[in-house]
Amino acid sequence: MSTITDTRRNSTFNRGKWRHALPQLQNRLFATDGGLETTLIFQDGIDLPAFAAFDLLKNAEGTARLQKYYAQYADLARRHGLGMVLEAPTWRANRDWGTLLGYDQQTLEQANRNAVTLMENIRAEFETPDAPMVISGNLGPRGDGYIAAHKMSADESENYHREQIDIFATTAADMVAAFTMNYVEEAIGIVRAAKAAAMPVVISFTLETDGRLPSGQTLRDAILETDATSGNYPAYYMINCAHPAHFQHVLSGSAPDGRKWQDRIRGLRANASCKSHAELDASTELDAGNPAELGQQYRALTASLRQIAVIGGCCGTDHRHVEAICREFSHRDASGERIAV
Repeated sequence: MSTITDTRRNSTFNRGKWRHALPQLQNRLFATDGGLETTLIFQDGIDLPAFAAFDLLKNAEGTARLQKYYAQYADLARRHGLGMVLEAPTWRANRDWGTLLGYDQQTLEQANRNAVTLMENIRAEFETPDAPMVISGNLGPRGDGYIAAHKMSADESENYHREQIDIFATTAADMVAAFTMNYVEEAIGIVRAAKAAAMPVVISFTLETDGRLPSGQTLRDAILETDATSGNYPAYYMINCAHPAHFQHVLSGSAPDGRKWQDRIRGLRANASCKSHAELDASTELDAGNPAELGQQYRALTASLRQIAVIGGCCGTDHRHVEAICREFSHRDASGERIAV
């Protein structure tokens, strides 16, 4: 499907402002948004077929709604003196989901480009020297985010996801990030495609209530395998679409060579609810949990996640949850300095 050639991918089309030096790797804290899709569906009453937020970009009204959503979080980050990772609303904007929604190659490519343009507009309005804003081309799984069925090989994943990654490589996106990865082969393929496009990449795994990927693999082994097959190419890893109660118990222990694999995890976007994926899938009402309690749980996780740099939310969270999380990370020590995390 991709119309982006290797020559074009490595040319002056590479315009990412932070692409060669991601500031969230420089010992500073960044916020990101909450549960985009659940906010749109349950709070705004928007019909969102296939959980595809990018479909709103097809008209001015939908684009304005997304603009308002991201502006709220960008303002929140700036008020807390934090950077911001702007995740484009493109989690479903890949070939299979696009086809399901009636998009062809050209209209799907344009939707991905329009999403990045929207992020550029937010950055132009809200970025300051003290609050840098990184644009991330967001990727989702080819299939269901909760179920590791119809698994691809790493080679198949690379060929599939390179279409979307190659588009992002010719935009102002600073990086790409794959969210809700539920089996390692798809993650490895995405890393390969990102490496071929010279794009920084972040892999975010989702976990079940036992702290394992839906495929049954441990988080530790998924991270170590992805690193081993890619020469440690991912900029960092994240956990998303799981509640801290589901995985806090697995964040201990070292790799066989003594490395702390947890230090590769720099981002966290947890669900508001303690419910399992199956329970959330069956829910007809939003479980928003307790924002203050979630913030405290994030803060407690820093004992294991010492390199945490990106904080936000996933399903069921909104600006209240992210605000509470940011407050927990804005505590000051006796000298008045922000506590390093």
